[in-house]
Amino acid sequence: MKVADLTQLPAVRQIARTASDWVDLERSVIVAGLRKAAPRARGRLLDVGCGNKPYQPIFAPHVTEYIGIEHEATFIATAAGHRGTRPDLTYDGQRLPLPDGAFDTVLNVQVLEHTPRPRVLISEMARVLKPGGLLILTAPFQFRLHEQPHDYYRYTSHGLRHLLEEAGLEIEETFQQGGLWRLIGHKLNSYLAFRVARIGGVAQSLGKLGHEAASVVPPRLWTLPFVGASMVAISAVARVLDPLLVEPDETMSFMVLARRR
Repeated sequence: MKVADLTQLPAVRQIARTASDWVDLERSVIVAGLRKAAPRARGRLLDVGCGNKPYQPIFAPHVTEYIGIEHEATFIATAAGHRGTRPDLTYDGQRLPLPDGAFDTVLNVQVLEHTPRPRVLISEMARVLKPGGLLILTAPFQFRLHEQPHDYYRYTSHGLRHLLEEAGLEIEETFQQGGLWRLIGHKLNSYLAFRVARIGGVAQSLGKLGHEAASVVPPRLWTLPFVGASMVAISAVARVLDPLLVEPDETMSFMVLARRR
């Protein structure tokens, strides 16, 4: 039986997914930020670039409706397009097929780097927000190349502020998502996982890496004892050092909360 087949057994899948989410320093810090922001969401929520809607359970208790929209061609080309929950709507990468002021909340998680015209997407998200509506947006500051060749930008907090204010949105709060040590730990773990152990396909069988093309590279099973132990140790050290040795100019990504004026 292949490793990917084992992960489809319910008990194995649950244990493996819980462990991988803890080791995944980037995902864990993003999910923590979204859980913190979720109580501020209300009414109708639009998740732009929703993939297979992994964040719906976080926001569903706080909103009356959760609608996911995805770029059609991108979704079909990635692993998310082959399994799991599908978006409610698709669009062509230009105009969101929705009326002005239709939503109380718009969610956009790690999507902005994949659009070649970020001003257009931000303007569209602002357009479909009601006056006073909330945009919850996260975007990477430092991250590996992914979803290639559609990986165009990285963002500073100042760049995000400029783009959002240009679209008529008023910044309420900006959060760093992970510090220097989580950043270093995440890069080391990414190298061990994808270059040494080559477990991208296994991660996708757990419902992760949905933004990537489906992996066909077989894992190096003989590396797993070393790689697994190393990744757990790196994640543990990063989690301890991040709040102790703070470096304010380093982060993995930013979360911005902004309202339509």
